[in-house]
Amino acid sequence: MENVTINSINTHIMPVKTFKTTTFVLQVRTKLSRETVTARALLPSVLERGTEHFPGRQYIQGALEELYGAHLTADVVKKGEHHVITFRIEVANEKFLSDNTPLTGRAVQLLASVLLYPLTENESFPAEAVEEEKRSHRQKIAGIYDDKMRYAGMRLNEEMCRAEAYALPILGFEEDLDNITGASLYEVYKQMLRESVLDLYVVGDVEEEEIKNFVEQYLQVTNNEPVPYSTEGTKESEKPRLVKEEQQIQQAKLHIGYRTGTTFGDKDYFALQVFNSLFGGSPHSKLFVNVREKASLAYYAASRVESHKGLLLVLSGIESDKYEEAVTIIDKQMEDMKSGNFTEEDISQTKAVLKNQILETIDVPRGRIELEYHGAIAGRKIRAEDWVKEIDQVSKEDIVRAASKIVKDTTYFLYGKGGN
Repeated sequence: MENVTINSINTHIMPVKTFKTTTFVLQVRTKLSRETVTARALLPSVLERGTEHFPGRQYIQGALEELYGAHLTADVVKKGEHHVITFRIEVANEKFLSDNTPLTGRAVQLLASVLLYPLTENESFPAEAVEEEKRSHRQKIAGIYDDKMRYAGMRLNEEMCRAEAYALPILGFEEDLDNITGASLYEVYKQMLRESVLDLYVVGDVEEEEIKNFVEQYLQVTNNEPVPYSTEGTKESEKPRLVKEEQQIQQAKLHIGYRTGTTFGDKDYFALQVFNSLFGGSPHSKLFVNVREKASLAYYAASRVESHKGLLLVLSGIESDKYEEAVTIIDKQMEDMKSGNFTEEDISQTKAVLKNQILETIDVPRGRIELEYHGAIAGRKIRAEDWVKEIDQVSKEDIVRAASKIVKDTTYFLYGKGGN
């Protein structure tokens, strides 16, 4: 893999001969901010609507069809306290076609058009387009309230990280939408290009020099001076808090947040990954087997790690009157992990599952890019293939050490009328 900076874009080229398509993923990253979170969440859908060269969705769709049905998507995520807008385009590789159309170069041109040449009128995005996307965005935000699992996850983040940027919801705030105009959104767009860290990943059976030439020719980002920022990372846990909320729901949501003291790039990171898989991240995990299967206390019970914030999140759906029982048995699984109450066979099984997941992820271009991008965010180069080696080296002692740093922070319980 070659890494080179071209036109302010950190360009990561991964020639892989097994893929018949070429995947481009452009990551645009800055710090999560209350002032810009909503506008930046709105930007991808506005940029996808049209460009100077393709002044409407139908023209962009036509260009994609000419590229043998290429796919273009744009969205926004948060990774820890990093706010990342992602543009993806996947196109057939002309090496495998009888037609000589230069698909790879045209894909880079289209990506450049969406990113650098948006459809504007007098330093403003078209008002009608912005209003349409604002209406759609309101529906997305409302959709979180209707999806109680997502809602509970959002509320746990808000409560546990209430004084930290990580508490900000990824889609922003409905009340902010009223004040967003075509002109104000265009200012946020220009700020994004000026201040963000740009990473372009290219995966496929490609020639490195050719890709570098395309990027240099078409993706001409100017005046990009990323604003240095630091994230708060993992914090010392305060005294555990309990937050209860009552709604008209059938199935209660019990979500528990822990501070792990470990983030991506730390010595114990891969030990924490093995811990999580054994604790609640796989079908043979303690939470799944003991909370859901044996005790029949939960419709689902799982855990996941937030790699760049140092959080461990337990997610479960239970009957409203089973709160005490469920908390007791979840606490017991955590204590068992901390005391090393698991076998070498458990570890081997867990590693096999994890390594298989990693290999499956690497087999998909976007998955490979996702693993590589963790390192770019953390400022540490860990190749996708290195993940398997790192998992293999984790010992029981490493798992217990990573577990010993985990502290319960906040329990969020969303329950139905008449329960608890």
